[in-house]
Amino acid sequence: MLHNNRLRPAVRNILLTLALLLVFLIVAIPFKVMSVIPGFTDIRPVSLLQPVFGIFFGIPGCIAFAIGNLIGDIISDSLKWSSIAGFVANFAGPFLFYLFLCRLSKTPFSLRTGKGLLKHSAVTVLSAVTQTVLITPFVKLFYPEISAWIFAASVMLNDSVFPIMLGIPLMILMQEELGFKPKASLSEQSGSAAVHQPD
Repeated sequence: MLHNNRLRPAVRNILLTLALLLVFLIVAIPFKVMSVIPGFTDIRPVSLLQPVFGIFFGIPGCIAFAIGNLIGDIISDSLKWSSIAGFVANFAGPFLFYLFLCRLSKTPFSLRTGKGLLKHSAVTVLSAVTQTVLITPFVKLFYPEISAWIFAASVMLNDSVFPIMLGIPLMILMQEELGFKPKASLSEQSGSAAVHQPD
């Protein structure tokens, strides 16, 4: 019985990851033709899903985003040695949103306040910088003919502009109109545990 109780969340997480992976591919694949550096980087509206996957779906969302990027590379014939760094970076992107805005946040997630928007924007920039730093050296190491500056600028812009310009409206819609709930912060979980603690 205990084994079954442990299995059910695992199965749910696998199914959730597969569903999110499908969403990623539906959004990402049509734009693979819009290359900045052919075979290396393109215009990526799918980056808007980074905060969505991290904040609303946690680790399954992070895994789906990383695998989705890898599959996108395979489908578009862009799979290279630097795709290893791309896999790590595309997990780290949504994970930073999950970590800072859910796990470490002392206040509930909201994009209706100036403080909430500022915090979200700061994490977006941090996520974009982290991904740029993770991927660019690998691209330059294995493919020295590629301009590191153009590549880094492309990654930075993709992973900051789309999550802010398109991601914020989508998350407001999901949270306020569709009833999606962000992953609970540690403070919220502690409060919930205190309420349900037996006498």
